[in-house]
Amino acid sequence: MDIRLTSLSDPALAGFDMVIDTRAPLEFAEDHLPGAVNLPVLSDAERAEVGTVYKQVSPFDARKLGGAMVAANAARHIAGPLAGFGGGWRPLVYCWRGGQRSGAFATILAQIGWRVGRIEGGYKAWRALVVARVLAPVAAPVIVLDGNTGSAKTEILSRLAARGHQVIDLEALANHRGSLFGAMPGGQPSQKLFESRLAMALEGIDPTRPLLVEAESSRIGEVNLPRGIWAAIIAAPRLRLSVPVAARAAYTAQSYADATADPARVARIVESLRPLHPAERIADWLGMVDARDWAALSAGLMRDHYDPRYDKHRARHDDGQSPVVTLDRLDDLEAATSAVEAALARLQP
Repeated sequence: MDIRLTSLSDPALAGFDMVIDTRAPLEFAEDHLPGAVNLPVLSDAERAEVGTVYKQVSPFDARKLGGAMVAANAARHIAGPLAGFGGGWRPLVYCWRGGQRSGAFATILAQIGWRVGRIEGGYKAWRALVVARVLAPVAAPVIVLDGNTGSAKTEILSRLAARGHQVIDLEALANHRGSLFGAMPGGQPSQKLFESRLAMALEGIDPTRPLLVEAESSRIGEVNLPRGIWAAIIAAPRLRLSVPVAARAAYTAQSYADATADPARVARIVESLRPLHPAERIADWLGMVDARDWAALSAGLMRDHYDPRYDKHRARHDDGQSPVVTLDRLDDLEAATSAVEAALARLQP
């Protein structure tokens, strides 16, 4: 049974017990349907081998070789990860275009007696829905939480979400904190996987309620913000946090403990700033790294690197009329969140 998806939250997806991506592992790693399990019918090497035979020998020989590989891999999956499922289990399978790989696997599963669904158009059809979602205007009214580096914007947004506000954490979706030192364990998703995550987040928003997001540049680490959310961020009203450098530096030194656990990496990042700063300043910062004085380093980077760039970026997207929430300290984030929440109530019509 072929399933034609009409939206990212198509009810048809709920009728299956498992979504199976039959593509090769590298294809799956780049992007896949949420919650899908990768049971490849061709490995990366096998897929390359079949492609070579197709081009250099003949399509028939490629299909014969591929058929043998698919059958062997399908047998391993059935005897392995699928061995415990009973007759009522319902899988939904897909490949790149809903063609031979998913078709072959679906046929084998159906012969066993399982009621198998297959996504019409495969991953390519899903990807089209994702692209349409992330390029479209954001349906809900967006409010941007702004503030210089170290203002605890991400943590405050997380607490607002816990209080029931509608929030999309773009940095969580990108698995990056949006700064030079912002790399996270596990690395970033591919651009396509980031867009799939964002599309699903946008799919679930209530268009009648404000949507809170953090002020970002058009790029978070190595991924780019798609047109829909970037246009919304540029046009949205802003609520700006004003926090003293000392408080921001102390908060950053604490929240970036994972980064400072590798002083050599911190030193390499500081070294990469040489084209942008005087040699004396770089030497001072490297001295702070050697002394493990992370609060002083944070303060120095904020004053001379981050803050000037934030101010320049803000001047392009802020008319200077944005309401400001002044926070003298960041050691009580519940109180800080309450202050932001009160300001949001005044900002919303």
